[in-house]
Amino acid sequence: MKKITSIRREWLLLAIIAAIALAVGARAPVFLTWRNGLDIANDSAILAILVMGQMLVLLTRGIDLSVASNLALTGMVCALLGKAWPGASVPVLLLVALAVGALLGAVNGWLITRFDLPPIVVTLGTMSAYRGAIFVASKGAWVSDQDIHAAIKGLPRETWLGLPALVWFALVVLALTSVFLNLRREGREIYALGGNPHAAAYVGISARKRLMMVYTLSGMLAGLAGLLWVGRYSIAYTELASGFELTVVAACVIGGVSIGGGVGSVLGAALGVLFIGVVNGALPVIQVSPFWQQAIAGAVILVSVAVNARSERRAGRQILEHSTATYAAPTVRPPGRTVGAA
Repeated sequence: MKKITSIRREWLLLAIIAAIALAVGARAPVFLTWRNGLDIANDSAILAILVMGQMLVLLTRGIDLSVASNLALTGMVCALLGKAWPGASVPVLLLVALAVGALLGAVNGWLITRFDLPPIVVTLGTMSAYRGAIFVASKGAWVSDQDIHAAIKGLPRETWLGLPALVWFALVVLALTSVFLNLRREGREIYALGGNPHAAAYVGISARKRLMMVYTLSGMLAGLAGLLWVGRYSIAYTELASGFELTVVAACVIGGVSIGGGVGSVLGAALGVLFIGVVNGALPVIQVSPFWQQAIAGAVILVSVAVNARSERRAGRQILEHSTATYAAPTVRPPGRTVGAA
């Protein structure tokens, strides 16, 4: 039932995206051009990378509010490294970004599993801590365009087979996440853990290992996004991508990823990213104030959460009705006693 509901939601979201694009295109035909489509995809690529990591966390009933701070800190580390080491190559810088991001994500996972703390509390704390670390590392200074390593600036501006490099990075991350969740045992265990933690523990799924894994992966993808962000905008500073974690969560929720865990798909999350990209591209075309843009985004999030919650309640009622009609609770007897014994 949940799978059918998810498919319907994805088709509905796709129809809404198409309707918005056609409506805006009727007023400004340039909006429907291939060039504008590439621009929207390019603008949404980094968000898509972050959303894949956040989705893994949400599937386990957690949340990672430190992704934007992780992005900024990793971006600053790569910018400072590139400034101090002009001979650094792209593969080295990519490895550094992935390693630093994964380490920061692993810190979240360790704090959550080691001390049994709520994910929202831990990631709120590390969100501020990572911002402070940026200030300490950079001594409050910006790393501007002239100091950004040429390889860092050049990578996001590459074009491969007619598509921007950022779009290729996003497509690869989407594909790998889909394979991981659908074809790997670990991916299926993430769904099981989020859907029913008690049942998952009963069948031997280690919550500690899976939580460490998803927060590390989320951090690693945030690190990759940090390198690409700094390269694309040619700047690194303390408040880089401030507040962007809310956009990441919004894209997940709009795409049907349940904040209650266990429900969500790569396709749905990708459509959530596309929705935000199309809306962000459409509102300026129809001359909507930036302040209204924020209000509209907030309203969309509230509606999406309400729709998700209602669909999950419906699915839960149906499962309960079938289970009570088919199964009877087993009789549990104390060990060492026979039936009818006093």
